[in-house]
Amino acid sequence: MLIFLMRKIKVAIVGIGHLGSKHLKVYHELRDRAEIIGICDIKRERTLKLADHYKVPFCEDYRKLAGKIEAVNICVPTESHHPIAKFFLNAHIHTFIEKPITTTVEQAEELDQLARENRLKLQVGHVERFNAGFQSIKHFACNPLFIECHRLNQFPNRSLDIGVVMDLMIHDIDIVLGLVQSPLKDIQATGIPVLTPLEDIASVRLTFENGCVCNLTASRISDDVMRKIRLFQKDAYISLDYVKQEAYIYKKHEQQILKHSLPIEKEEPLKKEIEHFLECIQEDKTPLISGHEAKEALRVALQITEKIWESPRNILF
Repeated sequence: MLIFLMRKIKVAIVGIGHLGSKHLKVYHELRDRAEIIGICDIKRERTLKLADHYKVPFCEDYRKLAGKIEAVNICVPTESHHPIAKFFLNAHIHTFIEKPITTTVEQAEELDQLARENRLKLQVGHVERFNAGFQSIKHFACNPLFIECHRLNQFPNRSLDIGVVMDLMIHDIDIVLGLVQSPLKDIQATGIPVLTPLEDIASVRLTFENGCVCNLTASRISDDVMRKIRLFQKDAYISLDYVKQEAYIYKKHEQQILKHSLPIEKEEPLKKEIEHFLECIQEDKTPLISGHEAKEALRVALQITEKIWESPRNILF
């Protein structure tokens, strides 16, 4: 009940493409907690239609939003994340950036440092952390020995400025780093460019210092959509389907394997993610995925991409 007593956060959305329009819809649904001061995108005609539909102002130049807002939601192509986020952080505005945080670790470090120096909230859009299914299994995931992740999607016709590792696999990289909590020892990676000049399919094996091994597969040219993770540990096997938000835990009992369905209250992960961002601002909390966590996921994603492209034998044609 307390949230209704809190003042509304004045927010703007920069980048109203596929993801940005989804963010706009959620902020509109959360209008008891946030006031949309403006939306901004270089595609003027489409953005004006959305501005009219949601009855919010259109802004042609994101720099004109400074001084009018407390928070910004950035959903532009990855290569523009750094300069736009840097502008808003320098203007003392809380910042949400869609993943990946930036194109380089150095850029991510700069944004993280700016947020810390200015005591601002910097949150990055690793939305699977807010999936109700993941929330249900994370308490059971204790010292996993082997992890298997599959993330398959149909060809998106968007986000083609980055490969499938930065586009899709980075979600699972972030999840795995959070679960394993051990330094990375070795990376083996293979990638295939099919419809773009970048890798559209990738198969990766991560080995950690504590002995945990993780296999990750990502594709953006699949007929089917699949987002699954399986964790094997000494006393249990845990399976999660992110799309269906269904999770099961398998445990040995005498000479049988017993299967238990984990209770999940299905929710929209993006809405939970944006609610968390607003809550962090209103209650002065640290975001679940701050600049630091996003930077580490980016670091590993870049190492994987480098492994794929450093030798012709790693690229299958």
